[in-house]
Amino acid sequence: MSEKFKALFVNQEGENFTREIKTIDKSFLKHGDVLVKVDYSGLNYKDALILKNGARLVKEFPHIPGIDFSGTVAESQNKNFKEGDEIILTGWRVGEIFFGGYSQFAKVNGDFLVKKPKSLSSKQAMILGTAGLTALQCSFAVKQAREELLLGEKVEDVLVTGASGGVGSIAVMILNKLGCNVTAVTSKDSNNEYLKSIGAKNITKTSDLDKEARPLDKGMWDGAVDTVGGNILSNVLSHIKETGIVAACGNASSIKLNTTVMPFIIRGVKLWGINSVNTSIKRRQFLWEESSKLIDFTLLEKSIKEVNLEELLNIFPKMLEGKTTGRYIINLSK
Repeated sequence: MSEKFKALFVNQEGENFTREIKTIDKSFLKHGDVLVKVDYSGLNYKDALILKNGARLVKEFPHIPGIDFSGTVAESQNKNFKEGDEIILTGWRVGEIFFGGYSQFAKVNGDFLVKKPKSLSSKQAMILGTAGLTALQCSFAVKQAREELLLGEKVEDVLVTGASGGVGSIAVMILNKLGCNVTAVTSKDSNNEYLKSIGAKNITKTSDLDKEARPLDKGMWDGAVDTVGGNILSNVLSHIKETGIVAACGNASSIKLNTTVMPFIIRGVKLWGINSVNTSIKRRQFLWEESSKLIDFTLLEKSIKEVNLEELLNIFPKMLEGKTTGRYIINLSK
């Protein structure tokens, strides 16, 4: 490997927070036992927060962000991986307390890595990335958990909030593939055509749900994937039918949840928290293997924007302002 490569650094000195692309060598990478040549990384909402000001997630500076990446093992001191293995990394606080994927090479703990299934390319793995892994977990919680784990009734009508975002858009596609009638929630009419193209049967406006919720409202959906929290999640809970499951994975609207016990004790609704950061390796392997059966990459790639590290610095503020659609991936070779 080349001893020199480029990486994106964030740094905090007093009140001054900076972002800079630097050329470094592998001796600077201080964590882990597996060195990976990074092909692709992703831009997730958490990445955008870290790029803005560290989001109180980064403990030491200077720091290399990037909470997910795909690539090829260049060097390994871990018995489970060898040079040439193709891998995927998401979560485990890489990009937060450990150096992450916004670098042409990354060094991480081999216990954090999953071997990439042959059914996925390295690019496809990061088209999904953390967002895709989270969407898979949410979708299985909403449908398979009720039908197979709890032996409940068939899940047919489902809702996805924040549907134009990374997690939401992939969840729409997966749930449609699983046979559900998906209602997508979006704040912009300009997203309607795109959401219908990836599997949404119905569209509802964010403003229809972003209000004070009643303890119980008309049961409309068998389950839901919520990526935004706040009043929207409160309203979603009040509209879930008997024994429905709501998978909650985000707080783009608010971290607060103002609800009552009524949906839970009258209708048996379940609020299923999704944290993809510490998902077991065994579960990850299953989800990545399943992903190629549930994702139409030809369709999904139409909404993917591929950028380099320099371009990333101009895009992350737009994500925080809610002005992005679909998913951005970073090509570390560009």
